[in-house]
Amino acid sequence: MKTSIKSIPIILAILVSSFNLAFAQLQMPQASPSARLAQKVGLTDVTVDYSRPSTKGRKIFGTLVPYDEVWRTGANGATVIDFSTEVEIGGKKLPAGKYAIYSIPGKTEWTIILSSNTDLWGAMGYSPDSDVVRFNVKPRKTSKKYETFEITFNNMNDNSADLSMKWENTSVDFKITTEVDPIVMAQIKEQVIDTKTENPSLLYSAASYYYNNDKDLKQAYTWIEKSVESDPKYWTVHLKAKIELALNKNTDALASANTSKEMAEEANNPDYVRLNERLIKSIK
Repeated sequence: MKTSIKSIPIILAILVSSFNLAFAQLQMPQASPSARLAQKVGLTDVTVDYSRPSTKGRKIFGTLVPYDEVWRTGANGATVIDFSTEVEIGGKKLPAGKYAIYSIPGKTEWTIILSSNTDLWGAMGYSPDSDVVRFNVKPRKTSKKYETFEITFNNMNDNSADLSMKWENTSVDFKITTEVDPIVMAQIKEQVIDTKTENPSLLYSAASYYYNNDKDLKQAYTWIEKSVESDPKYWTVHLKAKIELALNKNTDALASANTSKEMAEEANNPDYVRLNERLIKSIK
């Protein structure tokens, strides 16, 4: 039986329709939606990709998530954390890269595991052979109930943060520490010290880092004096006042603080006006 040319478009339409039906999918909400968390910790970019299950009336720890068994620390695929630089966790240095977060919940103690195997579906196929670091933490009972599993970063400072995992009435935290000081000091040496820069912005930044990190205040004062002489700003003069006070140059500190306050008033910056007022009060 021959197929007429006129029937070819009809056949093609049927084939296309059949193809579309075969690959059609219903779009429905996920039971455990995926999430991505991004945070700068010190100078390190940290991202966490995980899925967020909800309690939905179920008892979680000790029941849905058994005690003393490896848990995927979320739902669906492995929870994966990515570091852009070397970090320290659980007393061990970890190179930059991706790691799966597994845990072993317990009534009074949890074991946190970072594994180099990030390709597993949950904990299926998990092996301690891929552990990079393993350490214990104490869980805390929360004052509120967390219906949905949640990962956040808390207690941020210049070089560390706590990664906090909460679900139901349980919270578990561990610290991520990053390298900051060697990196910043190397930059200061290269861009400020070795080049003997006259750039007021670089001089201010270097002086600020030295002041905030209890380094050589006399050197910080040399830099901030040059910065203020070259391009005085209310924030640079304010730093000069703080360094002068730390060096017991109270008369100079008072004069600098008053100057910074006047400059901040002219620039309509009430925050620096208040900062200088508090500084002036502490000097008097």
